[in-house]
Amino acid sequence: MKLGFLTAPFPDTPLNEVADWAAAVGFEALEVACWPRASGPTRRYAGTSHIDVAGLGEAQAKDIVGALDARGIAVSALGYYPNPLAPDAEHRATVMAHLRQVIVAARLMGVPVVNTFCGGDASKTIEANWEDAQAVWPETLDFARDQGVKLAFENCPMIFSNDEWPGGHNIAYSPAIWRRMFEAWDDRIGINFDPSHLVWQMIDMGRFIREFGAHFHHVHAKDLMIDRDGLYERGVMSLGMGWQVPRMPGLGEVDWSAFFSALYRVGYDGPVIIEHEDRRFEGSDEAVKRGFLLARDVLLPYVK
Repeated sequence: MKLGFLTAPFPDTPLNEVADWAAAVGFEALEVACWPRASGPTRRYAGTSHIDVAGLGEAQAKDIVGALDARGIAVSALGYYPNPLAPDAEHRATVMAHLRQVIVAARLMGVPVVNTFCGGDASKTIEANWEDAQAVWPETLDFARDQGVKLAFENCPMIFSNDEWPGGHNIAYSPAIWRRMFEAWDDRIGINFDPSHLVWQMIDMGRFIREFGAHFHHVHAKDLMIDRDGLYERGVMSLGMGWQVPRMPGLGEVDWSAFFSALYRVGYDGPVIIEHEDRRFEGSDEAVKRGFLLARDVLLPYVK
């Protein structure tokens, strides 16, 4: 296993500078954020563009990989997490077009995995979203396979705010849905596994890893704390809003010993990438770095 982090919390820092710091403090891998180069408001923890995939050529791709390799840093995946099943058809087309550019960039760089969301329309049922997914996704899944790149969907329901209520912006979150996806799309998809999303859904982490671990293309390390006062005030029907708190590994309820034990048992030996969504460590690059260092110290004993 290699321990690393997703570069999204460093939107204004060039990739090589992020890699310099990562290597200096003992990280070995980066998941590189590849949102489109654009201005204007973006969703929190999204919008970072450390590689301009729209203009990426073969020579530049090799230069990027070579520069990171010289620093002892591997690229675990390219990351782009939009909503491909958004209700607006034009938006869907835009995000899928960019996703294809990310897939091509991964091929040019020799990166095996692209991480993304399956997506979802929060106003629709799972069944209606699944019908949309079957119309939207197969062509891109085939495209990724032809490029020799694996697509991995993160298991996050994307229900954190009022604009994501009530159905969430990503349907690939529960065992029932994952079984349906693998039956329909076989090995054209895999899972970018984040244990924190199982905590507030009360889904058994060990059982999930045993059932689906063979499909893990990539793993995120993020923790989650249950705010018991918020849960008391709002109840579970608020679907996490106001009582589930993303934290750095070691500050929440994920049992990291059990997590790594289960990964080892199913034979996963790929990268483990820290995803930073902890408000306690925001506001500056130095605060973000403190969060990553805390997580490093919690997780490093399990990957060495």
